[in-house]
Amino acid sequence: MQGAVSILPPDFTLLQVTPELETGGAEQTTIDVAHAVIAAGGKALVAARGGRMVSRLEEDGGRLAQMPVQSKNPLVMLGNAARLVDLIRRERVSIVHARSRAPAFSALWAAHATKTPFVATYHGIYKANNGLKRWYNAIMTKGDLVIANSEYTRDHILAEHAIDPERVVTIPRGVDLSRFDPRVVAPARVEALRAAWGLPEGDTRTAFLLGGRLSPIKGHLTIVEAARQMRQAGREDFVIIFAGDDQGRTEYREEILAAIAAGGLDDAVKVVGHCDDMPAAFLACDIALLPTLKPESFGRAAVEPQVMERPVIVSGHGGAVETVVEGETGWKIPPGDAEAWAKTMTEAIDLGGVRRRAMGQFAASRARRLYSVDAMCEATLQVYARVLGGRR
Repeated sequence: MQGAVSILPPDFTLLQVTPELETGGAEQTTIDVAHAVIAAGGKALVAARGGRMVSRLEEDGGRLAQMPVQSKNPLVMLGNAARLVDLIRRERVSIVHARSRAPAFSALWAAHATKTPFVATYHGIYKANNGLKRWYNAIMTKGDLVIANSEYTRDHILAEHAIDPERVVTIPRGVDLSRFDPRVVAPARVEALRAAWGLPEGDTRTAFLLGGRLSPIKGHLTIVEAARQMRQAGREDFVIIFAGDDQGRTEYREEILAAIAAGGLDDAVKVVGHCDDMPAAFLACDIALLPTLKPESFGRAAVEPQVMERPVIVSGHGGAVETVVEGETGWKIPPGDAEAWAKTMTEAIDLGGVRRRAMGQFAASRARRLYSVDAMCEATLQVYARVLGGRR
């Protein structure tokens, strides 16, 4: 990290603008990059509504500038732009980095008003059905440089927007290897989670984990149907954990619970709510699932379990395709095809623990090499240095 940091000015101040610091890949990346800037001797500010991850930002020495940047109301956005102009001038911000579309409008206006360099990270695959939506999405391409979080995302940006390919840099999301390390997770943490999830001591069933917010696009219902088919085929040797916050989607949560009950799966599929200790969660299970119905731009939820030496089963689309080696670190399944998911999950059970552990170890060595948070942060700081050098 030091080599990348040394080319940044000693008084470097970063302002990241993101809707909130609640949970998710973009939010985690915001925290990671803030940490890297602070570790380099710079200052890190985040303009956001707030959220449960603010404490982590502040523990690292970062600062929150609380404002309603998540709003799409034009008048609120104008007010945010004025607040950001004041913040940029007061804190002598070196670079403004936007991480979502609505906040990007305010951030770009403020950056232009203060002649501050502006970059944006394209964290998602923003679909456009008409010219207005394409114009809205294009705000993420109006800065000095655009960061894509996977080659899949970069291809999408180039296909959707008239932008010079030289201005689009691919930086895969990174995993915190000091946090996601099987060697530092005490067995008591794993045992506590399994107990909280209602898994009895000595339970020998193969455990699958779907970690992520309860959202229809995450594919929970596909897995419930796959579980029903597995049970119908006479399989009793598995348990599935859904660990994630419903974020107010109570109707979807009730739909999942109803499908579980209708399939007679109350003992086989458990909805356990938000989990603060995902490293231990992956170790508490044998195989991770990422059955997304819509392609995700990167899919950190496919990489984190691999770092923790767990094979993964993912939907074969989006950025996850880049992170999984078929048959070696996991499996890629057609999204929404419950029969195919049931077949592959059954094969994964029958593969046995020894073979799965070998897959997990290979997955960890590959993921640690390609997707470390240090590599991501170093590449991001290189982008900042490139932008500042270009401005000079």
